[in-house]
Formats: sequence, C-alpha cells, structure tokens
Amino acid sequence: MSDFHPASPPLLAPANTKLDRDSIGAAIELTGLRTDGLETLTITGRDPIFDAALRLGEGAAVALAMTGLAANRLWVARGFPPQRLEIDVRHAAASLLSFAFLSLDGAELEPFAAPVLTDLFPCQQDRWIHLHGGFDQGRGTLEFLGLKPGADKVEISAATRHHNAFALESALAAHGLCGAVVRSATEWATSAQGLCLAAQPVVQVTRIGDAAPEQPRAGARPLSGTRVLDLTRVLAGPTCARTLAEHGAEVLHLACPRLPTIERFEIDTGHGKRQAYLDLDKPPHSEQLRRLIQSCDVFSQGFRPGALQRRGFGPEEVAKIRPGIIYISESCFGTGGPLGSRPGWEQLAQAATGIAMAHGGLTPALIPAAFNDYTTGYLSAAGAMEALHRRSIEGGSWHVEVSLCRTSMWYQQLQPPVSHHAASGFGDLESMMTHRMTAYGPMRFLAPALRMSETSPYYALPASALGSGDACWLPTP
Repeated sequence: MSDFHPASPPLLAPANTKLDRDSIGAAIELTGLRTDGLETLTITGRDPIFDAALRLGEGAAVALAMTGLAANRLWVARGFPPQRLEIDVRHAAASLLSFAFLSLDGAELEPFAAPVLTDLFPCQQDRWIHLHGGFDQGRGTLEFLGLKPGADKVEISAATRHHNAFALESALAAHGLCGAVVRSATEWATSAQGLCLAAQPVVQVTRIGDAAPEQPRAGARPLSGTRVLDLTRVLAGPTCARTLAEHGAEVLHLACPRLPTIERFEIDTGHGKRQAYLDLDKPPHSEQLRRLIQSCDVFSQGFRPGALQRRGFGPEEVAKIRPGIIYISESCFGTGGPLGSRPGWEQLAQAATGIAMAHGGLTPALIPAAFNDYTTGYLSAAGAMEALHRRSIEGGSWHVEVSLCRTSMWYQQLQPPVSHHAASGFGDLESMMTHRMTAYGPMRFLAPALRMSETSPYYALPASALGSGDACWLPTP
C-alpha cells in the first residue's frame, strides 16, 4: 500500500475491539506531542471502516484522543482530577465526513459536488496531475490550459495530455494556481519537500516570544475564558476552532465578505462560534483586528503562506501585539522546502504524498473522505492546547504549525495496512447524531466523537451565518 515506513512502533489493531495503549502512544509519539495520561483513555473499535487500506478510523480516533488528553491537562491545571476519555473508532471515522451527515428541516442536503476541474487528469508519460477548481482557481487554470469556462473533463484531459506533469505543476504554481503531480510514496519521501517535512514533527510547537506565565481562567470547562480568533476557511482551520469551542473556548470566526466559501462546510464547522465580517483591505477593519488580538489567546489562520505577514499579522508581528499569543498556521505543503509557499487542498495532499497512487493502483484515485482536513484540524487543536499548557507553566508566545501533507505522511506511518475489502462501513449512525435549532433551521448533525467523564465536549452556540454578528469579544463574566 505504501513504501513510506515508520521510524517508531506502528499503530496496530489488536485482536480485540480496543486499541492498546502502547500502540496509541506510539502513534502519538509520531506527531511530536505528549503521550502522558493514556491510562485515562479508552478507544473502542477497529478498522477497516472506509474502503481504503489506510487506518483512517483509528488514526482519527488517535487524533481526537490527543485533543482530549490536552484538554484533560488543562482541566487538571485548573485543580480538578483527571477525567476518563472514551472514543469510538466508527464515530471518529464518521467525523472525517461530518459535512455529509448534515440535514436541515428533516431533509438531507444535496450531495456535495466538486467542480469539474477538481479531479485527476492524465499527462505525458503515463503521469497524472490533480487540478483544483475551487474558489477562484478554476477560471485561471482553464485559461492557462487554453480552455473556455465550462470545459468538460474530456476537454480538460485532452489539454493536460500535452503537458509534462511536473512542468505543468511548476507552471501552475508560478501563476498562483493549484496543481499536484500524483507521486508514489517513495517519490514523495525522497523529494525535497518530503524530506523537509519528514524532518519536522507532525505538530510543530515553537516558542516565538517572551511573555509572563498565564494561569487558566476560572470556569467550568477546560477552555473556559479562552478567546480564539478563527480566520480560516474550508476545512482544516475551521475544524480546529470548532474543536476548541467543544471544550469551552469563546470562538469568533472572522470572514471576509469578498472571499468565496462553501456554505455546507461553513455550516458543518460553524458550531460553537460567533460570526463576523472583517475586510483587511480596509484600514479600520485592520485596526479592529489588532484590537481583537490584544485580548485574544489563540489566533488561527490558514491563508496562503506569507499572506498575513505582508499585512502585518504574521506570527512574530501578532506576538508583539499580544505577548503570550498562541498562533496557529495551517497549510497544505508545510513550512519550508520548495513547495512550502504553494496553496493546496485535501485532494492535492492525497495526490502529492502517494496516497492517490496507492489507493487507485494503475489508475490513481482519491479516498472519498476529507481525512487530511479534519485530522489536521484535530491535531492543530491539540497543539494549541499543548501550547496553552506550556504558556501556563513557562510563559511565552507560541507558534503551532500543521499541514495536510504532513498529516498524510502520518497516516501512511500507521502500519500495517488493512484489507479494505472487509470494510464495515458506518452502519447506523443515529446514536451519534444530535439535533438543534440553528440560524439555518432545525439541524441534525454529527455530535462530537470524544467523550469525557466530567466535561464532555459540546457546542454552547448553534451554527450561525457568516457575518451575522459583531467583531467584538463578549463581556468578561
């Protein structure tokens, strides 16, 4: 399935239905975060659930366990005894497609349909490339290929067949457009970018400034009193902030009214957040963001690498505005390396790192789940809570860095592969669903998969429309 091998003990599904703690600890060690507290954790179930050889359900369960362990440490720091944690692998697997289980007014939403351009296309010498038509990418990519808007897959395939895949990838990047050559796991692991990421932890937590220690604020939940600014769109970044909201953080999601998004994904990741608009092209809005940062704890952003630095909101600049900040950067290709400045998405990470080639065989294919997106969101939330814990002990400002490609590499390290022909599927998810009145109407959606004995995750606020509130913090109780 993959020839990218682990450097540490692998995650193995045991003969029974519970993952053993040594295996869970080994999987967490691969991420670079702490493993203490495993005696409080139970993960029940096993893969395969998806029709895929990767251990997607177990990997998602471990990532969610990491958020629970980190929340538990903050809970203990408040003076409470440790909680018991439980995760069902089937529920964790379903969370990798949570947008697909939404319903409004008792009716299922229309299945999400990706743009025609968002697919794998053939190139010269039997190579393939993944193109992306999301947001503002589609028109520019079609123009580059000499095609008109509305071109179909046959026309796009005919155009890409004239190109060398690697040359096309580089040319698209030079024009600010998305594309990723379908590589084998070995090609990726031995490439400059793969080697760069392999030398970094899956979740990189770096001190970037000095500040006095800050003790957790009073409250009944692990993140009570913690303020989070969420400047992200589809899908990893919003999942990070939603996860922090599950543990009691006050999350303010700031969207720009000029930027496109996908409403279904905003609904899915909007639980527990307040919504407001800011346009950083307008100086008063930029100043308002500075004011919000001054009393913020976590600043999460997923813009193209370098975009916010040019506006004065890079990690070091934000740490000067608010000493003690936890700054989160989510990207596709990671920090550093020749591809580090490129934009990207779930599908490009699957293509670049060898997953699409392994999954499809002679004809590459994507795994139909947003496992990189959601898991990267969980991992960044765990990293943010770890940084908050470090801040409470030693002070400082901290930078948490995650990427879709590094998450893909982690999943490939969870060996051995499973026999996807025996995939069980999700089965009846009714016991994992919850209902709530929202700004969109009565909503049925997947509940958080993590359970904690005293402060089980939940959303204090229902999902609401983008820009529906004010760009301000709530009064401190």
